Amino acid sequence: MNIQETNAPKVKKETKNKIRVEFDRTSFWKRFRLKYISWNFLGTVIWKIARFLLLLGISYVILMPFFTKISSSFMSADDFVDATVKLIPKYPTLATYKAIIRDNGYWTALINSTILSLMCAVIQTLICAMIGYGFAKFKFKGNKILFAFVILTMIVPHRTVQFSMFMQFSFFDIGNLLKIFTGKGIIEMITGSSVKLINTFWPLALLSLTGLGFKNGLFIFMMRQYFRGVPDELEESAYLDGYGVVKTFVKIIIPLSVPMMITVFLFAFSWQWTDNFYTTIFFTTMGPKLLPTIVKIPSSLDTSVASNMFNAAVNNASAMLIIAPLIIIYLFCQRYLIQGIERSGIVG
Repeated sequence: MNIQETNAPKVKKETKNKIRVEFDRTSFWKRFRLKYISWNFLGTVIWKIARFLLLLGISYVILMPFFTKISSSFMSADDFVDATVKLIPKYPTLATYKAIIRDNGYWTALINSTILSLMCAVIQTLICAMIGYGFAKFKFKGNKILFAFVILTMIVPHRTVQFSMFMQFSFFDIGNLLKIFTGKGIIEMITGSSVKLINTFWPLALLSLTGLGFKNGLFIFMMRQYFRGVPDELEESAYLDGYGVVKTFVKIIIPLSVPMMITVFLFAFSWQWTDNFYTTIFFTTMGPKLLPTIVKIPSSLDTSVASNMFNAAVNNASAMLIIAPLIIIYLFCQRYLIQGIERSGIVG
């Protein structure tokens, strides 16, 4: 038996009966007044009402644009010329969704985007985990300078290197790049043969492999912050057991960082899925069809009635088709996403 329970004063049965009798003798109005008519109760009610109104206003600001987009995606052309229709469509239809799926090649774009996003997400997760582990656990000269360059990739706008990336992968030659580092002169870079990697998955794959993909600086920072919280004793114990650096990373560190790696994977997959920056640089009309290319007026839709106003319905329906897979993924992986963000060090 717990000691506190033994030493705690016991309420006698007679005392309980006395309290119950006194409570029953008290009038209802007096009980009501003591419970509800007080400054303490009034302050609690005011705080709860203010909190409810604040949350209601924030929810309205956040959810209203989504509701507007979802509602307008089901509107027909007649709804856009009807002055009485504001948010709720009078003639709801799925014709816009069907036309986009049929005419704009949705299924082909979905398969291509899935392959590309999975490839980039897996590569970026592994590469950023290795780079973040190196920054977190190994002390070497230039560590802080190199990490400053990683932070710099998060600051510099991507459009400043847009043209250089396009030219680099339009005339890609790894042999000439090696000549630059061996000191044979930059002029020789234009003398060799080159390979055109535009309209292929290779540019994004190479950027992911080198840790220079979209948002990779943020992923490296997140993995570094997470690995800094891993006790050094785990690695020291692994080294005493005869493990090397690679085996320790694979056998010890990676199993511990699964939630964090899932978070990085989800971020990388989502950003690549909805990316229209790199896709417009590396993919032209001759390249593989991706999801951003489906955002256009289907040829089978008659938009003469509503003219440009109907473009909103097409754009919103396309957006719903694009983000629908992401919503499904989030429903199954939200627990890992929250755990990874909490342990990443970017919130606190």
